[in-house]
Amino acid sequence: MALSRWPRLAYSAVLYGLAPLMGWRIWREQVPTYSRLQRLGIRLEPLPPAPRLWLHCASVGEVRAARPLIEGLLGRFPHHSVLLTTMTATGAQQALALIAEQSATDQRRLTHRFLPLDFPGAAKRFVARVQPELAILFETELWPNLLHACHRQAVPVAVVNGRLSPRAFARYQRLRPLMHSALANVTWLAAKSSEDAARFQALGCAADATTVVGSLKFEQVLPEKALAESEHLLQAWGERPVWVAGSTRDGEEALLLTAHRQLLKRFPDALLVLVPRHPQRFDEVAALCEREGWEISRRSEQQPVTPATQIYLGDTLGELAALYGAGSVAYVGGSLVPLGGHNVLEPAALGKPVLCGPSLENFSDVAEPLLAAKALTVVDTPEALASTLAEYIAYPQRARQAGEAGQAVIEAHRGALSRTLDGLGRYL
Repeated sequence: MALSRWPRLAYSAVLYGLAPLMGWRIWREQVPTYSRLQRLGIRLEPLPPAPRLWLHCASVGEVRAARPLIEGLLGRFPHHSVLLTTMTATGAQQALALIAEQSATDQRRLTHRFLPLDFPGAAKRFVARVQPELAILFETELWPNLLHACHRQAVPVAVVNGRLSPRAFARYQRLRPLMHSALANVTWLAAKSSEDAARFQALGCAADATTVVGSLKFEQVLPEKALAESEHLLQAWGERPVWVAGSTRDGEEALLLTAHRQLLKRFPDALLVLVPRHPQRFDEVAALCEREGWEISRRSEQQPVTPATQIYLGDTLGELAALYGAGSVAYVGGSLVPLGGHNVLEPAALGKPVLCGPSLENFSDVAEPLLAAKALTVVDTPEALASTLAEYIAYPQRARQAGEAGQAVIEAHRGALSRTLDGLGRYL
């Protein structure tokens, strides 16, 4: 037995040992219209016709970021269908929402399924059933058995928008033999930056299989439906100051409520639109607001925003862009708590001044040009957040300048999509 097989076999043995915990995840991460057996590569149900491209995104954020690529694949390769897979239930819901927004023709060419867990048999069954002409993995979705199954079945594999943060790189270095064997099965890696490319190569990705193409996150195109809903909300809410806190995480909402309480001292009619990252926390965040005595309205229950409403809870999926567009200032969560941050480009693309906390490890590459252009401001306490919000509300010209600077940065960094599609086309 070749020595290079041992890391993957050891990894598979660990997965089998964790099977009971994975069974619990299968039970939790479920959408009622899907069979749980999809997690074992069984009962994938009808797939779009061949020739077929398969794109895998982990969850909600990756599906959002991959939207330009998905629509680019449908447009560039009109004779192919696209299978989109995710790991999480929220990712599935985001994917279904994206599919619903496509034309009737493209809806027939674009399908979503769950990715099976990375057991050897499940990976082998999945690849054999899908029979993709090309497998496309978004960012860092490097599943060793899945990559091995693609190799055994002669399916080329592309990793697009490839990113590897310093923290992730340090973790993967501890598993270097396993990562080296997995990356040996990657046909082409389209890296976001030269730093990302160097980290992948240090883990074993071949230099001649690596190209720096830039970040697909700069390629965002705002859906017309979201822009129309933003306009509707702006008209309904009137002239009051509105700030939107999107993709907030556990432990962060309490800090944001402290900031909002301070902001109200200067602007008593200010409205906070609070959008937790994970739907399983919607009720928990609503309960927190109610315990603290806030007047809240919930979007999921279609409760109106009245003059007395202090917090509008965005407890729905797929509407963050519309809610960002209805605010004067945006705060991007996962950053006042040490979780690496979320996508700061989404509100910047809408022309909003963007605020975030100091934890930006996951988005440092896209945050740096926004920081340099003064389109993004880092705040490290609720007090600093409230003060910066107040400045933008008091001086709307500054808010407009920051928003325009952010849009200029995005425009200047476009081009990764065409370079990625050109690269993928070589394997079709």
